[in-house]
Amino acid sequence: MQSLSAGGFTSHIIRTTLDRTRFADYAPGRRVNLERALRVGDRLGGHLVQGHVDGVGTVAQVQEREDARLLDLQVPAEIARLSVPLGSITVDGVSLTVNAKPGHRTIQISLIPFTLQHTTLGERQVGDRVHLEADTIGKYVAALLAERSPDQ
Repeated sequence: MQSLSAGGFTSHIIRTTLDRTRFADYAPGRRVNLERALRVGDRLGGHLVQGHVDGVGTVAQVQEREDARLLDLQVPAEIARLSVPLGSITVDGVSLTVNAKPGHRTIQISLIPFTLQHTTLGERQVGDRVHLEADTIGKYVAALLAERSPDQ
């Protein structure tokens, strides 16, 4: 972090990050989702996430349900491959559960009222681009299997 002020902060973003994310599109004052990292020994009450951006997806569909909002996201092939229903995915820094996989490169997330009220995900509309972090355990399993493959 470069500096902290009342109600905000500035930070330095390196070229690699700008190339892999949509941060170059952000303007001062844009809201972002931030969570504190767990400390060693803290109780884990959710998904394992690292805070990395593995790719950028696009909101393809938004549907209202009685008790939730469903977002279908078009995702890069590698993220789709690592996504399984009821597995985890991080969208714009918010750790979520994959609700379904309605298409080859489409995943669906379900946003409950708490998430809609306390994150920026309630602002997402069709066509919006979102940061994605694939399931951490899935990434490790895929990497280990790739190392064992005789084709590699």
